Amino acid sequence: MLQHNDQLDHWDRAHFFHPSTHMAAHARGETPNRIVTGGSGAYIVDRDGKKSLDAFAGLYCVNVGYGRTEIAEAISKQAHELAYYHSYVGHGTDASITLAKMIAERAPEGLNRVYFGLSGSDANETNIKLVWYYNNVLGRPEKKKIISRWRGYHGSGVMTGSLTGLQLFHNAFDLPRAPILHTEAPYYFRRADPDMSEDAFSQFCADKLEEMILAEGPDTVAAFIGEPVLGTGGIVPPPSGYWDKIQQVLNKYDVLLIADEVVTGFGRLGSKFGAHHYDIKPDIITIAKGLTSAYAPLSGSIVADRVWKVLEQGSDEMGPIGHGWTYSAHPICAAAGVANLKLVDELDLISNAGTTGGYFNETLREAFADHPNVGEVRGEGLLAAIEFVADKDDRAFFDPTQKIGPQIAAALLERGVIARAMPQGDILGFAPPLCLSREEADTIVTATKGAVEAVMKSL
Repeated sequence: MLQHNDQLDHWDRAHFFHPSTHMAAHARGETPNRIVTGGSGAYIVDRDGKKSLDAFAGLYCVNVGYGRTEIAEAISKQAHELAYYHSYVGHGTDASITLAKMIAERAPEGLNRVYFGLSGSDANETNIKLVWYYNNVLGRPEKKKIISRWRGYHGSGVMTGSLTGLQLFHNAFDLPRAPILHTEAPYYFRRADPDMSEDAFSQFCADKLEEMILAEGPDTVAAFIGEPVLGTGGIVPPPSGYWDKIQQVLNKYDVLLIADEVVTGFGRLGSKFGAHHYDIKPDIITIAKGLTSAYAPLSGSIVADRVWKVLEQGSDEMGPIGHGWTYSAHPICAAAGVANLKLVDELDLISNAGTTGGYFNETLREAFADHPNVGEVRGEGLLAAIEFVADKDDRAFFDPTQKIGPQIAAALLERGVIARAMPQGDILGFAPPLCLSREEADTIVTATKGAVEAVMKSL
């Protein structure tokens, strides 16, 4: 890579506080500082002219791919007509109203109301408040606990960071906070009993959830939140029967279900939503990333009719709901969302996520089926992960200090492909744009084979 002795690099290290970054190392100039300047389709390019196939779509979010002028033009048109107006006390815009209708048309049956935010984190903060409000309206002030899962990811705020079940997001932040609880992750590869079948493991997860609800008291447990497929916790599809068994427990104890579809919503699994894909019947759905393909920041909470009726009752009893963000339903972001969802339909990207995703996952599994250091290749649609182990036969993991996952991600980047080293394990994650072609899928697999071979040889 070319080296730049320039002001921009200096300003970055002196002033730019980067998320999820080793702060001291970056400030000292010990880590790379990649400045991205453009992108097209599944590729980005940096100021050195290096082109990389982005097999993680930014952060699972650039679903339609880079360089879509249709969305850029919609943003420009909206900015010229009306750059901003708030959505408080009944105000709306053509874009925000149209987008709400488009979302409701795509959502599972019975989910028709959309509250807009800017990020998945603030959407889940909204969800927590709605759950508490809902139970207060129903005269159940003790029913406030929310159960999440270890290895789940639901945001980086105080409460959403508490929902998140990953150590990295808790360290030195005094998290998690009450009344958030965590139950078993549906991570079949890491099950304690290797002889347990998938169905038996799903039942085990449901039993653990029921034990927690009973121990805490069903009259104190308000909601359960889960991603249809675990995302940042390792890209882990649910084991057979999982969602059916979990929902039986939730229904038994009148516990609301929040489906966090920030990653899976709008087509990544080859279905409109993960709820469709796994027959999940949520009370609230969290959306973000794929809503605008990250061309503008926008999130949402899709509220089921049965919950909405209680919220309406709350307004009749207490007046206007005391919750709002300045930028809720921002017209520029909403215009990006409308253009993005139209593009998803026009390009048939949901179908492509299913077919090309199936091809990508199958090719990836074939490439590493007999590798002694690959414990599992897993995925669904255009989500995939490879989990590396020191010993395949007994699922012995590498010493975390070896940083096998980050080493492989770095070696892959040298070969022109971006993937993500996932936290809490040596796991390489893939979530490419939904416009990925089979040829590009082959490029990812070939480069990954080379990267894995290089790192394993160096051990």
